[in-house]
Amino acid sequence: MASNTFAPQLKIPATYMRGGTSKGVFFNLTDLPPAAQVPGEARDKLLLRVIGSPDPYGKHTDGMGGATSSTSKTVIVSKSQQPDHDVDYLFGQVSIDQPFVDWSGNCGNLSAAVGPFAIHAGLVERVPQNGMATVRVWQANIGKTLLVHVPMHNGEVQETGDFALDGVTFPAAEIEVDFMAPGEGAMFPTGNLVDKLDVPGIGTLDATLINAGIPTIFINANSVGFTGTELQPAINDNAGTLALFERIRAAGAVKMGLINSPEQAASRQHTPKVAFVSGPAAYVASSGKTVQKTDIDVLVRALSMGKLHHAMMGTAAVAIAAAACVPGTLVNQAAGGGERESVTFGHPSGILRVGASAQHTEQGWMVEKVTMSRSARILMEGVVRVPF
Repeated sequence: MASNTFAPQLKIPATYMRGGTSKGVFFNLTDLPPAAQVPGEARDKLLLRVIGSPDPYGKHTDGMGGATSSTSKTVIVSKSQQPDHDVDYLFGQVSIDQPFVDWSGNCGNLSAAVGPFAIHAGLVERVPQNGMATVRVWQANIGKTLLVHVPMHNGEVQETGDFALDGVTFPAAEIEVDFMAPGEGAMFPTGNLVDKLDVPGIGTLDATLINAGIPTIFINANSVGFTGTELQPAINDNAGTLALFERIRAAGAVKMGLINSPEQAASRQHTPKVAFVSGPAAYVASSGKTVQKTDIDVLVRALSMGKLHHAMMGTAAVAIAAAACVPGTLVNQAAGGGERESVTFGHPSGILRVGASAQHTEQGWMVEKVTMSRSARILMEGVVRVPF
């Protein structure tokens, strides 16, 4: 029976943007309702309703989400409260089928869109008419600095161009993002480059546990019966396989000190990530393009929010680059070993090259910065309507 209850809708200024291989709803902090301008239940409820979560149908039909980890994202940007920064950037990963927003990590892909959004929103005081605008971004989730290099043309952000990014259908203008000191502090939280990870029901696996870009657990593909050339259906269509990777993720999260028990992993879906690696091999990407063995240094497949990612999360790419440049990690070994300043890896949609420089200090391994190229553009701008 239809209800006659009247529920008005809030109209909140918002911008729908693609950044790298992700999409999200972007807000200027001051445009949010007062109760949602501070962390807490009101903010989380608002963003859940914007995206259309929780959705037991897993479709996000009644919201702005796309029912995947890459498209169930929200971003809040404001004038920076930090010295020598232009804006503060807060990322919320919205669960698809559960009523919570995970604030525990960054989105590297959407990081590329923060610079253009901040300029469009008038949050950056000085930008060149032409050339490159460098937007200094404080990533509030993890307390790190990002430098987003945004091309400008006649005083406006240049969005179109011929830069092709595997996992994105159309070319666009290239945006370079520097992730500064992504592994500052305990980059290897256990102090080991390779750990023995005890996983209930699976056994003991070699694992590299790294906190760079985003906490990530790397295992060898062959240790769980895979080759590293898999595409999404091979993983996502098998509930048993997904459960296996979730057990690995939970065990790794405990060993990294992120949670106290494996049961807590269910309420921390965004971090850590789990990925499996293998030496280079030829495969056909999801686009139908053949990736040759000689095109890449290493194969990497990563899971996000319980599913194999269709390409690669930007923050996981930071972790891949950092691990690849430290001799002895599983990623470095799979890439052939030795010292390096960049890595080109194969993912389900194609390939990506990421630069990094690592050095060994008295405090352990340190990475000064990781650099990658993405692209971003505004898909729609206006207001999003939210029942309240």
